[in-house]
Amino acid sequence: MVRALPYIVPIALALFGLIDLSRSNAVERAGIHPLAWVAIIVLLPVVGPIAWIAVSRQRAAAARQAASGGGRGTARPAPGRPQTRRTGPLAPDDDPDFLWKLEQERRRQARGTGGAGGTTGGDAPDDTVPEDGNGRPS
Repeated sequence: MVRALPYIVPIALALFGLIDLSRSNAVERAGIHPLAWVAIIVLLPVVGPIAWIAVSRQRAAAARQAASGGGRGTARPAPGRPQTRRTGPLAPDDDPDFLWKLEQERRRQARGTGGAGGTTGGDAPDDTVPEDGNGRPS
């Protein structure tokens, strides 16, 4: 069985590459004509199919990312919310949206109690964060 591997692996790679090529779209082919890809896959026994797989997967991933709008954090914030550009998940204490919501909730609670007896330490209205004129932290 081990002696047959040098013959089986290139044939299996070529078959997989050709079948994958037949199911591909123009974006995945990187602007190369399908017959040229067939020649590359067939004439370069191991390198050709591996090149096809690498190029098609990379191009498909780039097309999916472009179609989805570039990933996370591209949605428009609600009116009155701070503008943020996220590149990935943030911890709550580093997330400006979370901190803004927390500050708004704290202010609502302070107004609800009227500032009397029910507020302590950091909940007092005089400990507020400087605002930008719209009621948002600056």
